[in-house]
Amino acid sequence: MSEIYNFKVTDISGQEKTLEEYRGKKLLIVNVASKCGFTPQYKGLEEIYQANKDKLVVLGFPCNQFGGQEPGSEEEIKSFCEMTFNTTFPMFSKVEVNGDGAHPLFEYLKKEAPGLMGSKAIKWNFTKFLVDEEGKVLKRYAPKDKPESIAQDL
Repeated sequence: MSEIYNFKVTDISGQEKTLEEYRGKKLLIVNVASKCGFTPQYKGLEEIYQANKDKLVVLGFPCNQFGGQEPGSEEEIKSFCEMTFNTTFPMFSKVEVNGDGAHPLFEYLKKEAPGLMGSKAIKWNFTKFLVDEEGKVLKRYAPKDKPESIAQDL
């Protein structure tokens, strides 16, 4: 059994759940923000999700740690994503991805797939982690890596 399925997360509507419901599918876990230069990646993330949702789930975790680029409430974030990018993939409550308050899921992801030169810190919004169907973290993608450029890994 993979450890990733045990993590508790809170969806954007405030419901606590575990990642167990996604067992058997690949996961693309992304820290997202609504007011970032990379925000247009929501469109590509939704396209990848729609094209592969039989085998892949995109999971969006809003984060306000980088330049205060996710200042809104969960309801504002959800509305922005749905109205601006027609997102339908699962979104979750705001989290921290670095520091003492980092969500345990992101601590695990950073440990399993370190960044450049072994760095564990997440450098900016839209860092992406690909997890296989058995829960193994396969790869970390940089914020500048557009969703469409990673499609071949799915």
